[in-house]
Amino acid sequence: MASTHTSHSDVPHVSVKGYFVGFVLTVASFWSVKSGAFTGENAIIALAVLAAVQVVVHVVFFLHVNTSKGQRWHATSFAYTILMSLILIVGTVWVMHNVHMLMMAR
Repeated sequence: MASTHTSHSDVPHVSVKGYFVGFVLTVASFWSVKSGAFTGENAIIALAVLAAVQVVVHVVFFLHVNTSKGQRWHATSFAYTILMSLILIVGTVWVMHNVHMLMMAR
């Protein structure tokens, strides 16, 4: 009976650089909150930017999604997921804002 087990030696592993970048972004997020470096809306914007960068780092370093020929469908599906998420989030905020404005008009 032939063995069907395949070797995973061709799968790229996460480098120390990937772990370090992820760690630095996590520490930067925690530091910005604990130190009070940002306040109000600036804190939300700073954390949103750090979160977006951290998502990209995780996708590139840990999920190994890139623009190479073999990964094109993965990158396309990831971009579609991001687009649909943004449409959902922005649409929800827009509807909530309009409802709030109409309720305050009474």
